[in-house]
Amino acid sequence: MEDILIDNKPVWVSSHAIKQAEERSIAFPDRVYGVLKTGKMSRFGKSHIKIVKKSNKGSIVCIGVDNGEAIIIKTIERGN
Repeated sequence: MEDILIDNKPVWVSSHAIKQAEERSIAFPDRVYGVLKTGKMSRFGKSHIKIVKKSNKGSIVCIGVDNGEAIIIKTIERGN
């Protein structure tokens, strides 16, 4: 798979987030990478980000932290 850049920073997905995606029946890497590429990003707090993509099965939410040199996705869940 190709590298994903957000604000010219690489995006890393933690092993914890991958386990969460599998437990919640979210296809990794296909669906998650689609969310990261085309989802709507919003920032909250000092350094946290949320990327949301809506689909017909509900939305998928990726929550992560921007540490200055990279964006690390720590949580993947389904929304409403």
